[in-house]
Amino acid sequence: MNAHTDEQFAMFMSQLQETNQTLDFFCDFEKINAHVNDIRLSLCMLNSLIGATDLRRAVETIWNRDKSAFAVMDILIAVRSEGRKKVLDQLGRTMVLDRFFDSVDGVLDFLHGTGLATVFQKQQVKDLVDYVFGIETGLDSHSRKQRSGDAMENRVAYLFGLSHVEFRAEVYSREWLQITNALGKDEKRFDFVIETNSTIFLIEVNFYSAGGTKLNEVARSYSDIGPKINAVPGFEFVWVTDGIGWQSARNKLHEAFNILPRVYNLTSIGEFIAEVKQMQ
Repeated sequence: MNAHTDEQFAMFMSQLQETNQTLDFFCDFEKINAHVNDIRLSLCMLNSLIGATDLRRAVETIWNRDKSAFAVMDILIAVRSEGRKKVLDQLGRTMVLDRFFDSVDGVLDFLHGTGLATVFQKQQVKDLVDYVFGIETGLDSHSRKQRSGDAMENRVAYLFGLSHVEFRAEVYSREWLQITNALGKDEKRFDFVIETNSTIFLIEVNFYSAGGTKLNEVARSYSDIGPKINAVPGFEFVWVTDGIGWQSARNKLHEAFNILPRVYNLTSIGEFIAEVKQMQ
């Protein structure tokens, strides 16, 4: 017997939201500023390379004062190598990027090879602190996928708190022996746990604004672990998901919807909250 009707699934799909992004989603300026401040002194020293007519002499001057300043130069090409990034040198040999910063000649090879020498000599950059702030802002865009998930978790946590529903966040399955036995070797971290007098709800939360193969994998995974959890007396699995990305994985979501009794989106989660409030 299906957990839901086709009409309920159609309603669920019609409620999916296009985005969960607020204005603070796009850039984490606090983190960006922290990254820049960590290397600000080195960048200020490297500023003397801008407009230098004798680049070698300018590099040697910094080298003799504090050669560690060059260790931050990977960020000037929008790379955070941390010593792991490998490239080919002029002779076609593989080498770790930060080896270029072990000598004056290496630094000059780096500057000329990357094109930064021309940028500096033509003064196409005026200040490396501002320049790196812009680079960090661009690199921070790679964190947006994670922030989308965080935004969904924050939204659900806000809704729980607004209704005075007590919950815990980021709880591992090892906390309950019966759940560990039910799920087998794989340890599971649940986004939220709500405990009532009669039931412990183990809750997963996500949001997908775009499609992809991951959505099918997620639906398949929850279709597997949900029944295992529900088979343990006193426990129920809850999945809160939203986003129009599910339109591309409609069939797989429909299968999960028919298997799992408790699937909610940001519109229908109020039904779950109201039920929990009566139980707590």
